[in-house]
Amino acid sequence: MIWLVLAAQAADPVTAAVAAMTIEEKAAQLQSTAPADAKARLPAYDWWNEGLHGLARNGRATVFPQAIGLAATWDVELLGRVGDVVATEARAKFNARPASADRRIYEGLTIWSPNINIFRDPRWGRGQETYGEDPYLTGRLGVAFVRGLQGPDPAQPKVIATPKHFAVHSGPEAGRDGFDVDPSPRDLEATYLPAFRLAVTEGKARSVMCAYNSIHGTPVCALPSLMIDRLRKDWGFTGFTVSDCDAVGNIHSFHHYRLDGAGAAAAAIRGGNDLNCGTTYAALPEAVRRGLVSEAEVDTALVRSLTARRDLGIAFGGTSRWSSIKPTEVDTPAHRAIALEAARKGIVLLKNEGDLLPLKPTTKLAVIGANADDLGVLQGNYHGSAAAPVTPLAGLRARFGSVAYAQGSVLADGAAVVVPETALRGLSATYGVGGKTVETRAERRIDLDLNRMAPRSGLPVTGWHGHWMAEFTPPGPGRYRLVVDQAQCWKDCTQHDVVKLTLGGRVLHDGVLPKGRVEIAIDSDGSAQPLVLDLDHRSEDESIRLSWMPPAEPLIAEAVAAAKAADVAVIVAGLSPDLEGEALQVQVPGFVGGDRTDIALPAAQVRLIEAVRATGKPVVLVLASGSAVAVDPASADAILASWYPGQAGGTALADTLAGANNPSGRLPVTFYRATSDLPAFVDYGMKERTYRYFTGTPLWGFGHGLSFTRFGYSDAVASGGAVGAPVTVRVRLANAGARAGEEVVQAYVVPPASDERPGFTDAVLQRQLAGFVRVSLKPGQAKNVALTIEPRSLSVVSRDSTRRVVPGRYRIWIGGGQPGDGAGQWVDTELTGAAQELPK
Repeated sequence: MIWLVLAAQAADPVTAAVAAMTIEEKAAQLQSTAPADAKARLPAYDWWNEGLHGLARNGRATVFPQAIGLAATWDVELLGRVGDVVATEARAKFNARPASADRRIYEGLTIWSPNINIFRDPRWGRGQETYGEDPYLTGRLGVAFVRGLQGPDPAQPKVIATPKHFAVHSGPEAGRDGFDVDPSPRDLEATYLPAFRLAVTEGKARSVMCAYNSIHGTPVCALPSLMIDRLRKDWGFTGFTVSDCDAVGNIHSFHHYRLDGAGAAAAAIRGGNDLNCGTTYAALPEAVRRGLVSEAEVDTALVRSLTARRDLGIAFGGTSRWSSIKPTEVDTPAHRAIALEAARKGIVLLKNEGDLLPLKPTTKLAVIGANADDLGVLQGNYHGSAAAPVTPLAGLRARFGSVAYAQGSVLADGAAVVVPETALRGLSATYGVGGKTVETRAERRIDLDLNRMAPRSGLPVTGWHGHWMAEFTPPGPGRYRLVVDQAQCWKDCTQHDVVKLTLGGRVLHDGVLPKGRVEIAIDSDGSAQPLVLDLDHRSEDESIRLSWMPPAEPLIAEAVAAAKAADVAVIVAGLSPDLEGEALQVQVPGFVGGDRTDIALPAAQVRLIEAVRATGKPVVLVLASGSAVAVDPASADAILASWYPGQAGGTALADTLAGANNPSGRLPVTFYRATSDLPAFVDYGMKERTYRYFTGTPLWGFGHGLSFTRFGYSDAVASGGAVGAPVTVRVRLANAGARAGEEVVQAYVVPPASDERPGFTDAVLQRQLAGFVRVSLKPGQAKNVALTIEPRSLSVVSRDSTRRVVPGRYRIWIGGGQPGDGAGQWVDTELTGAAQELPK
């Protein structure tokens, strides 16, 4: 018998490695920064890598639209290609060094993406990372992205995908480490779990990340009913689980569910969490000695985790079919083309009064707004470093020629924005190494992404000097607050950059930036002064920006003058990743800690739009944001949502305004009229949330999106049949306009009325998305379109969480949006037989 065990260990390096390790060595391998173990043939490996919308935080990469912008494409096939590019670029960077090399953070092949939490409330700052508010849309896009990442061979994944954050996690950011969520059984089954189920059962995700929050008092990362019973037993998951970062430590430090690290580590292992992002699993040896968890349970978690490294071919001397990907396969022309396609398809045309758009090529434009020329607004959060990003201003200049530009306002009162080119006359940048100049060139603003990437070829990633000179030309007299800030390195960072800022010969700052930011108030009479900024980039600090908070009146005056001299004013407004995001240190009107307290467009921008509107010139309003923004539809003649559109965002916007791209994006979230339409942010009940349960009238509904052409629907029919069988809906779709375009055909189901009376706090289902497809048509062309609706999309969930398909009459809407939003048709079908319960 012993020889059989020995033979099995020899055949499986994972089993052999685990059998030879001490409990201390096992605990070390189960933390996100795992040390090298020579006897086990394990190089050092950091499990933490990101690829939400492009390979992130490891230098140059293709930067796609933020996830919410990808969701606005409603394009499953495209999401698969985006995932494949992320995996290719991860392998390309990995293959630049020997497979046996040690890997630090953001260099591995375990990708902690996608984020498939439901964007239940537009106030959540991290909603930009999701695919929106609908479980079906989120699930279908999530499956495509997971498959794109992992590739076609389950035995040899290209990378490993990690859908997150499992489960019921969507803010608030403040208090997230110890937040308890109390969803009803119905909401848990109907809203919060379906996308994860799809990612596991259809997408075959090899990893899943558990969330910070607790559910009904138990931290999710220690919740067996979710992490073991539902995930592994009901859904058949066989991969490894990983905690959100420091979530295991939070079990004792914030949730107070256990008294110390040993208790927390044991609770997580026994609750179904394998790998610890953080260091709390260092207490596992103590937990074993105290009898809180067995070494065999630790072994199970380690086997699952090391099996992933084995299958990736990055441990035990293994190889991978993907090792042939060349290091040069990063940001290739083909990858850039997909980024542009995604940015174009993600633009949603919300309003186009009088067919103002598309614009004629000779239109004289005034481009206005802080978001028109800001790198961060292109890249969103969890991003890579774009090699040649195109802002809206740059894209519109390339398409329409010389345009007037005015920043117009800050994004929100009290929040700094990048100093615009109009205030930095004659800006030049000189880059050098070791006292020698490498290049001097003209630049438009000081706004650089330096995350493991030099700003030009010929420079090392670190160890260079930058010198910027300009005439600081404020738009008028008043008090200005200059801000120098950077995203500072935080892990394995022993030093920070030194920055010196001089204005008019007076040194305003010289040294390291405290907490990455320094703010200096200056009083200006409006005259020009020489400005010099020096950067000693000696560390892995990730950016450098010169921002400001100027007085409002001079900026608005500039914008009004530019609009008066133009044919059309294009205002690029909205939000930014400086205002909405993960656990931000920001507190200004409308924003706190990364979340929003008001969904309206901030007052500073409303004042700007009103002033430009008063000129009488046509206004195109572009909303760049990661979430829904409430605006007055009368504030502009045409309104578009461009999200955080990635490296090609400016080109895509210019193509759309000029008519080279016919907009075809659809909203993945509801645009509500006011914050008062929403329940309390901390309430996770779905009553009056999302289009599925909201009974009010939104500004623009989920699924909304206009085109430069017109589509018509006719001859809709739906198959009937027995309960439990799919239903097929067929319709004739025609392009009745003069332009080629793509229509997103959407099917919504209204199930038969339930005999179960809802409770006072229950959400009442209005309708649910059950199918969609993109269809491309030339002018005058028509096609027959068929959508198959599976039983789960026809089902209803009872208050006890039972999911059933019931007999009766089903109403199905098939059209270009929800019922009443654009063209479409109702069709009814009857399902017969006994009610059928579906598995969890």
